[in-house]
Amino acid sequence: MNADFVSLFIFFVLTIFIGFEVISKVPTILHTPLMSGTNAIHGIIVVGALLIAAQARTPGEIVLGLVAMMLATTNVVGGFVLTDRMLELFKGRRSASERVKE
Repeated sequence: MNADFVSLFIFFVLTIFIGFEVISKVPTILHTPLMSGTNAIHGIIVVGALLIAAQARTPGEIVLGLVAMMLATTNVVGGFVLTDRMLELFKGRRSASERVKE
């Protein structure tokens, strides 16, 4: 195995553990407000994963780049879906006739 690949893989695994530890320490009430800020950060991560995947030479690097792109994209889409659902809560209750017009 290439030494660069091994170091990148170790870095990838460590970031998974660090991310899990950081997120698990955030109180539940703060998850939704922090999501809009993390969507911007994950947009940057998608670009970074794309740049790294574009430089991949071996099949292992290509697979790792693909996994990074899939996870980052899933996180961005999930964040926007969650933010949209949160904003729907602030619109308040509408009558059935108002909902049918949409």
